Amino acid sequence: MKIKCVIIDDEPLAIKVIENHLKEFQNFEVIGTFNNPITPFVLLENGEADVLFLDINMPKMNGLDFAKTLNTKTNVVITTAYREYAVESYDLNVLDYLVKPIPFNRFLKTINKITQKVYQQKGIQKEEDMINESFIFLKVDKKLVKIKFDAILYIESLKDYIKVFTTTENYLVHKSLTSITEELPDTNFIRIHRSYTIAIDKVKSLEGNLLEIGIARIPIGRKYVSHAKRIILNTDEYKG
Repeated sequence: MKIKCVIIDDEPLAIKVIENHLKEFQNFEVIGTFNNPITPFVLLENGEADVLFLDINMPKMNGLDFAKTLNTKTNVVITTAYREYAVESYDLNVLDYLVKPIPFNRFLKTINKITQKVYQQKGIQKEEDMINESFIFLKVDKKLVKIKFDAILYIESLKDYIKVFTTTENYLVHKSLTSITEELPDTNFIRIHRSYTIAIDKVKSLEGNLLEIGIARIPIGRKYVSHAKRIILNTDEYKG
């Protein structure tokens, strides 16, 4: 399924940056780029786009004012050089707020949000079993791979990359351990070492400062040990 995108920005270079970012993802398709919000109004009202990348300061009409006029369920991502509109934009229930220049690693977080939201929206009519799934999309070899949270065993940091170990296969992803840990639900995952984040319910045994997940024995870092053991053992009594 292709996720259809429209870009509205009065700066050609800004449009090009977003287009180049989107080219990295095979399941995204740009169906139109515009330098003002008036021209694509009918296209958007007809629900032809899944997501709208929208600048704020433009001639003819302010982007936020334009967003208020939309009756469609098109997901809106604000793209602007100004941080001060963030609060106002979230009052409009926008999906994300990107500040220019938009770095690719920040853009990837937006891609994850869009993909999950659109798949859920499409799933209402086409794939109902996807609605309640908990998952994340990670970029692996230039394509987005859907990985269910309950399939993840643990994640290991490898300098500029992470290795995601799952119940079926492993994935090498250009991402930091800090970044991926922030994107995972903290009720299911916990960082236990500068190099490891683990799925709490996948721990098979705990011996000293080593825990066992699958066939792996993973160390708990000194500064993480007290908090990690309290969470893993599900008790408030452990004090280290």
